[in-house]
Amino acid sequence: MKVGLIGCGAIGTEIAQAIDRKIPQMNLLAMCDIKKEKAKKLRELLREKPLLVNFRELLELVDLVIEAASPEIVGELVEGVIKRGKDILVMSVGGMVEHLDLLEKAQGKNSRIYFPSGAIVGLDGVKAAQESSVTSVVLTTSKPPSGLKGAPYIIRKGINLEKIKEKTILFEGNCEEAVKEFPKNINVSAVLSLAGIGIRKTRVRIIVDPSLKTNVHHIIVEGKFGRLETRTENLPSPSNPKTSYLAALSAIATLKRIVSPWQIGT
Repeated sequence: MKVGLIGCGAIGTEIAQAIDRKIPQMNLLAMCDIKKEKAKKLRELLREKPLLVNFRELLELVDLVIEAASPEIVGELVEGVIKRGKDILVMSVGGMVEHLDLLEKAQGKNSRIYFPSGAIVGLDGVKAAQESSVTSVVLTTSKPPSGLKGAPYIIRKGINLEKIKEKTILFEGNCEEAVKEFPKNINVSAVLSLAGIGIRKTRVRIIVDPSLKTNVHHIIVEGKFGRLETRTENLPSPSNPKTSYLAALSAIATLKRIVSPWQIGT
């Protein structure tokens, strides 16, 4: 399978190296990044050297596109993939919130859109519960200050994260609102909402906690099935404190399931 990677940062690097060393059924044929030096640096780490192209050229060359770049490009990118009848794995799932119509378009074009579970667990249970009736989904995400730096909400509110000395609730709202305010910090809420009751009904709380060294995601789901509760404590990516390491691992696991669909959890 010919694969193209868009985004050569922390997650993109983990994914590219996994394909290069652990997934022989996939050929990382092409890569691109808005910062060309990042793509060149990543290419040097790989045994097989992908082509360095722009994203439109990449779409023409590959069967599966991996997005590991930015929520801002997800809508345009997914639409381009669908028009060509190809498949895509989306890491910046929050970028899909304003483009949910593309999910239906993908079905009409026989394109597959893959959403890794990211930094949370329990999505199989959420999907199963949704077959009956789910009445409430609440996600509470707690991060150290470094994991929230640069978020539009933080900048707009003029919040000095370094001055926060104790556990503090920064945001409460629904998933749709959360991904707009924290587009690079709360992708897990979008994944959870797509598996469950939707972007407007999924409730989100974001907490900054200076005592934390991990990103913590606590999910409570209630409905006719009973109650589901999960807690995931993620170490941040060594190269990007805004990203949980498990997010990259979930993408790698998804890629392996694509080429070996008999695995448990498909």
